[in-house]
Amino acid sequence: MKLERMIAIIMLLLQREKMGGKELAELFEVSLRTIYRDIETINQAGIPIVTSSGVGGGIGIMNQYKIEKGFFTVKDITAMLMGLGFISNTLSGEETTATLAKVKSFIPEDKQHEITLKANQISFDLSAWLGSNDLQTKVEVIRTALEHCSILSFMYLSAKGDKVMRTLEPHRLLLKENHWYVQGYCLNRQQFRVFKLSRISEMERTEDRFTMREVPPAFSEFTDTMSRKMQKIKLQLDHSILDRILDYCGEENITPLGNGKFYAYFDFIEDDYGYGILMSFGNKCQCIEPEHVRNEMKRRLNDSIKAYF
Repeated sequence: MKLERMIAIIMLLLQREKMGGKELAELFEVSLRTIYRDIETINQAGIPIVTSSGVGGGIGIMNQYKIEKGFFTVKDITAMLMGLGFISNTLSGEETTATLAKVKSFIPEDKQHEITLKANQISFDLSAWLGSNDLQTKVEVIRTALEHCSILSFMYLSAKGDKVMRTLEPHRLLLKENHWYVQGYCLNRQQFRVFKLSRISEMERTEDRFTMREVPPAFSEFTDTMSRKMQKIKLQLDHSILDRILDYCGEENITPLGNGKFYAYFDFIEDDYGYGILMSFGNKCQCIEPEHVRNEMKRRLNDSIKAYF
């Protein structure tokens, strides 16, 4: 990934006086053009890069800004290790492992135990308890397509349950609320769309290439629409589902009633998904108000019961 590669380049240039662009390109297995783009990004981030041509030339960091390993504080290295740890636990790859090793090499011996202890205090595990295990394969296919600007083709399960063929110029891999999405320019619809990976099947990376476009915000339109539809409803719930309710509304929206019962003010969108959440709580939760939501819950629960007779 670009971020990992740039961190590794910074680490190498801190260790050495200078390196050739071709040497860096071969080391990271990317084009010389990609290396020069990375160097420009590093320079814009405030680390002054100097380049020189001819015999003995190369790329380096300005001498007065050269820093020793001790420049990085315990917090700095801990933050880098936690960030890379998150990436390595969500996106596998040899480059992540290599970058982790490089960052760890900057830990002073007398700080190794302290930094390792702090870095391990936060752990990221986004793997599902149950369900499909092909998600990682899809993520890797998309990552490769992003790196090579390759067009993807796949079947997509629509909200109506229909499978449709889609051809996509992938621009961004997204992780939101433990769900993976790919955002890209859909050649079928001629516009940017966001696709949920769990609904994708038969994905293939084609030999066709594309030119990157300016990418719009991924979820802004959806978020705005949902915000307009959202309403507060009042629930009464049993203590046994309190931890699940806290996933949807903060503690400040929950009031104890005694005897293991609580009131909760719940952000609710009146659609199949919203009612599905309420129904998943079973008899441990009931809607107190508004009345029309109570009545709709009764209708849906009765329909569910009828399905078993």
